[in-house]
Amino acid sequence: MLELRPTCENCSRALPPDCLDARICSYECTLCAACVDGVLSNVCPNCGGSFVPRPVRPSRNWKGDNHLGKDAASETVVCRPVDPAIHAQFAASVRNIPPEHR
Repeated sequence: MLELRPTCENCSRALPPDCLDARICSYECTLCAACVDGVLSNVCPNCGGSFVPRPVRPSRNWKGDNHLGKDAASETVVCRPVDPAIHAQFAASVRNIPPEHR
């Protein structure tokens, strides 16, 4: 189950569970859309993968007891600010490779 981390790992912007600007990689690194697009060039600084929109967990119990009230979002803040110059060098080496081939 996704953790639904509460903030962007780069800029610390709040990313509540219903935020449509949250992005995750396959390892659940969580960043805001502005950092993914403007700073990271859609290259995860931790694994080199790409990002997708983070799903929104239902806030109410529509079916099967699957909702935030039962499975709350994480409160653990992960802060790993990216050095833009170092990341630019890393991203340059992989960003032209399609994500499915990285």
